[in-house]
Formats: sequence, C-alpha cells, structure tokens
Amino acid sequence: MDLIAHLKTLCATPGLSGHERPIREVIASAWADLADEVQVGALGSLTALKRGRGRKLRPRVMIAAHMDNIGLMVASVQGEFLRVSPIGGIDARVMPGQPVTVHGRRDLPGLVVAPSDFLLPAGLRGGVVTVDELLIDLGLSAAEVARQVRVGDVVSFAQGQASLNGGLLASPAIDNRASVAAVTVCLEALAGRAHDWDVLAVATTQEEVGLHGALTSAYALAPQLAIAIDVTFGSGPAVRDFADRCYELGKGPTIAFGPNLHPVVYKHLVDCAERGGFSYQSEPVAAHSGTDARAIQIAREGVPCGLLGVPLRNMHTPVEVVHPQDVYTAGRLMADYIAGLGPDYLARLARELD
Repeated sequence: MDLIAHLKTLCATPGLSGHERPIREVIASAWADLADEVQVGALGSLTALKRGRGRKLRPRVMIAAHMDNIGLMVASVQGEFLRVSPIGGIDARVMPGQPVTVHGRRDLPGLVVAPSDFLLPAGLRGGVVTVDELLIDLGLSAAEVARQVRVGDVVSFAQGQASLNGGLLASPAIDNRASVAAVTVCLEALAGRAHDWDVLAVATTQEEVGLHGALTSAYALAPQLAIAIDVTFGSGPAVRDFADRCYELGKGPTIAFGPNLHPVVYKHLVDCAERGGFSYQSEPVAAHSGTDARAIQIAREGVPCGLLGVPLRNMHTPVEVVHPQDVYTAGRLMADYIAGLGPDYLARLARELD
C-alpha cells in the first residue's frame, strides 16, 4: 500500500459527523481485501473482522479509529448568503477566507466570509468573529441559492492538501483519517501473520459530537480488549508555552496512560514498541481522554483499553499537519501487539494488575 496516497484519499473524502457515508465507502473498499467480513452498524460505524486461528470461541480485540470529521451545517439561507452552525469543535479564528464545499442538491464551491468589522454587533468588533456571525458566499443569485441549498445541508472544508518540508502532510480532516490509515497499515501487516485473537477493526461514527459510534460499537461487538487510536497535540514553535502537553512529529505515536486506560495494556504496548524498535512517546492523560477510549472502556462490564496518539499540529483547523511515518509506526505497533496476544492474555492482565 502507498500510505501517503491512501491518507490523501481518506482526507479528501467528505465524512462529517452524522454524514459519514462517503468516507465509510472508501474505507470499506480499502479494508475489504484485508479482512474476512465487513459490515455496517446501526449508527453507520464500519467493522472489519479478521479471524484468528484455532478454536471457534476466540477472544476479540477491537481497534477503533473514528472516521468522522468536523465541519459546518447550513443554519439559514439569507438571500445570496448562508449562515452556518458548527459540527464539532470549530476554531472560528481561522475560518474567514477558507474555501468550502456546500453539499446541497449538488456540490457547490464557496468561501467563508466575515462581514466588515463596522457591520458586526458592537460587542464583536475588533475581535474574533464567532461562527454564527460568519457567512458563506457561493457566488450565486439568491434565487439559485434557494434552489440549490436547504437548511441542514452540510459544509466541508476544501482547503486542499500540501506536502511540506520534512515529509509532513497538511490537509483538512487528518483528525482522524490519520488513525484510520494506521488501522489499514495494521490490517495489512497482519495479513501475512498468524494471530490467535479475532481482530475487529472499527471506523467509528460521530466521535466529534459525543463518541456515539464507539459506545454503540463496543456494546454490540463485546470485545475483551481494545486499542483506540486518535490524534494528539503536536509540538511546534506556536505551542512552546504548552510543550509539556504536546508531542514531536516524526518521533512516533504516543502511548497514553492514566485512569481512562488499562495500566497493564499500557506497559505491554511500551514493551512491544521497545522490542520491535518502534519510536514512541509516553503521554499522561490525567482525566478522561476525550477519545473513543473513553466510551469503549466502560462498555458492558468494562473493556481493558489502550490508546495510541498520532501527533498533529493545528488540530480542528483546515490545515492540520501530520508526519506519515508516525501513522505507519502506529499501525505496525498495533499489529505486533495483536500478533503477540496469546489465548491466556486476559488471565495475564488480571495477574499483572494485582
């Protein structure tokens, strides 16, 4: 697999929270030849099952990456312009001037524009224009806008992609298509390896609006073990005052530890990384992680859960930046960990936890 091409395809495909069908179809196509079964859940999450060897009643490990991304929804049509509401966490500071695609009766190119400062309410002048005060200009007449666009249509970023120095990739929607790509790497690496456990690769829906796909998938699939993978904050000059909470791009994924994660799973992931010579960074998470791991951990009677993070700059903006090597390393690390799971692994977790 050409990882960069795969990642670019994932990032270029729309898939806003609650509207994941386009990206789900692309992921299903990529995973179909790497798994034994592919199915879609009630909330639209995609599960690819890769069966383990041996006995019929095999334990199941879930590897989960959310496939949805943030964006906008048309809140009202006002003549030639659209007002919008956010889907997920939108950084309003970077929105004016962004190219977008309005997914109306047909896909329409547009621009996010801010009214001139003197036209804003007095309390907003001279500051950041909030999302509800921004407009989308489609360059169409009011009559044509009314024909093409309805309230509730979704809007995706159309910033495009850029290859930067140092092998970095900039694009919208790298959160969390980078982790979906890492799951693809994992499935591909497992294709030629024996493993005792069944692998449930899940591209979850609606993470950005409440972890809904992870919660329902974990309940439906009832895994005995899970690894969630998401992006985490990448370091750089702009975040120097928060360096202790950010991680270097190109230095490998983070392996998180804290109350949302199983301490023995963390230790085993670290051991696996060191045995395999994989670069990694340890990430303390003192409260809930804000990732799919938060939902999976407490599904049914509870699921021992690990969490990997791909360092990402400019999170929740149209110019997110990632190092593809971190994506590859995360996928290979998951594959090595899964290949090393024996039939008695759950008993081992219980012993070492005591």
